[in-house]
Amino acid sequence: MTNLKSDFLKAVTERGYMHQCTGLEALDQKATDGIVTAYIGFDCTAPSLHVGSLLPIMMLRTLQKTGHKPIVLMGGGTTLVGDPSGKDESRQLLTEQVIQANMDSIQKVFAKFLKFGDGPTDAVMVNNSDWLKTLNYIEFLRDFGPHFTINRMMGFESVKLRLDREQPLTFLEFNYMILQAYDFLALNRTHGCNLQMGGSDQWGNIISGVELSRRVDGAEVFGLTTPLLTTSSGAKMGKTAAGAVWLNEDQLSPYEYWQYWRNTEDADVGRFLRLFTELPINEIERLEALEGQAINEAKKVLADHVTRMCHGENAAKTAHETAQKTFEQGQLGDDLPTVDVERAKLEAGISAFSVLILAGICQSGGEAKRLIKGGGARLNDKAFSDANQVVTAKDLNDDGVIKLSVGKKRHVLLRAV
Repeated sequence: MTNLKSDFLKAVTERGYMHQCTGLEALDQKATDGIVTAYIGFDCTAPSLHVGSLLPIMMLRTLQKTGHKPIVLMGGGTTLVGDPSGKDESRQLLTEQVIQANMDSIQKVFAKFLKFGDGPTDAVMVNNSDWLKTLNYIEFLRDFGPHFTINRMMGFESVKLRLDREQPLTFLEFNYMILQAYDFLALNRTHGCNLQMGGSDQWGNIISGVELSRRVDGAEVFGLTTPLLTTSSGAKMGKTAAGAVWLNEDQLSPYEYWQYWRNTEDADVGRFLRLFTELPINEIERLEALEGQAINEAKKVLADHVTRMCHGENAAKTAHETAQKTFEQGQLGDDLPTVDVERAKLEAGISAFSVLILAGICQSGGEAKRLIKGGGARLNDKAFSDANQVVTAKDLNDDGVIKLSVGKKRHVLLRAV
């Protein structure tokens, strides 16, 4: 790779953020000579982002910490269409009311990672609904349609994937890449934005925006993507057997978030420390070199730092202490996930498989029954006898809770109210 001069691209390559980049040398020079303004788009498909979005957020944070300006683009307009990238089927169409509610909820997380304000490198947040919803369809087609060929669009990975699997790609979704390309043009015109970043699945969309800005306005803009992030076992980041690993505290407790990182596979510790913490590289190299049981200390460092950044110092400390009490001292930690259940319902008795669903451990009765049959679920540290075992108020311990466990690492408390 070219000998890079800018602090931004040095950090991007050193920590493993770089996958593809257009005009690398020219971008490096621009980042050396002055401030680069860059954006990443986030569609509002759920009330929270999950850890799959943590990598792009860390990219924006790295950009700002090396002296450049981040733009957080909320996809109030593009979410109405739905991004087909990486999807085997069409996304569910959401109403504007749901999208707005999701956006309001998602926005909270960015202030934890970025400094917003009016300064030259302060982050700003914009909504592409502001310009996409006012477009005149005929004018838009005449002005920008000639810059896109069906031949080229059919070659993009997001399109090829769907067609190769003989899954329908709607005309609505086919327009998504044109709208995203227009976003880049609009941000270049209004904010001087000259870099779009995103995941590797966005490469085709980003290239479209780079070319549209060059053809229409003669603007010199760039695209940069991060690698597709999977665990060393091939699992996609952001998903577990229990569901998505959300960034918002009201969607996933800080303890469960901490525990997710604590359970990182041994082979991923060094990579995740580079990507998701700001520890010095030499310290990361020391931690990833640990072997045997000692690597667990590196995992705790990872969990502490990632949780502190997302949920704050106190939440990280409490989560760490809770895990220590639960796993190392055999006590009930103070921050274990707790689910309230009506006392009358508990006194009447609830079947074991229904209790696991109630606690959010399983998503269906079939899943719960299989878990119990395999001996993988416990009530107050004793395996359930069968799926129809009745759980009652008599199972409340001296602390007034029922402890449900799956394996050694997942625990949920039921509390009678």
